[in-house]
Amino acid sequence: MHSLPLFHRISGKRVVVVGVGDMADAKARLVERAGGIPCAETEAHHAQLAFVALEDKRTAESAARRLKQAGLLVNVADRPDLCDFTLPSVLDRDPVLVAVSTGGASAGLAKHLRLRLEAVLPQTLGTLATALFTARDRIRTRFPESNARRRAIDAALQEHGVLDPFEEASAASVENWLDGAQENASLQIVEFTIASDDPEDLTLRQARALGKADIILHDAHIPDTILARARADAVRKALPADPPAEGLTVILRRKG
Repeated sequence: MHSLPLFHRISGKRVVVVGVGDMADAKARLVERAGGIPCAETEAHHAQLAFVALEDKRTAESAARRLKQAGLLVNVADRPDLCDFTLPSVLDRDPVLVAVSTGGASAGLAKHLRLRLEAVLPQTLGTLATALFTARDRIRTRFPESNARRRAIDAALQEHGVLDPFEEASAASVENWLDGAQENASLQIVEFTIASDDPEDLTLRQARALGKADIILHDAHIPDTILARARADAVRKALPADPPAEGLTVILRRKG
């Protein structure tokens, strides 16, 4: 990854916007949309973030330098080389936010990827997220063990699951899901052999299995680029190793 994706809470906080005209106005509107308070450079001592929207390159560089020296993280419009952070194209299904970034390479590409996602992600996605948040205590009570809880949620949210995020009816199904949910602690083992070190050569089934696995048992020479497709909290063990008694285990071997 070229950047670490983060969501920065700015509600009620000052954010410096330097510039005039349409470009600066757009940055100020974005700050306000996220609950922030646009302010001038003179209030930089109250802020943590700054946007510089100036056409003149030298003036923009000078403003960015001053703000960085004051300890702010700075975004300079159309100058990714000067940016401490870049702005993604954002799909808003409050409280769900989907951000698409090209690291400043092409804002147009990020926008059109976001527009494609707009067409396929239902408006009820935010309602589903809110319902799951509201039911979090009941979910913990129903599934007190963390691994069992994760497996139950994964099963419900997977494609064609009872809470499939791409189905509009899922937003109203959380309570019914909890009423009928049965804990599944059975062991599942998926084993496959790869012939390439390129993660793009993984099949869709393989990529999904890695993304859902609780434990990865792998040949010692499987590259990190492949293992990075697994959940960050999945246990990784080099073969030979015994599988656990429950959960989803992926056994990953390298051909040749």
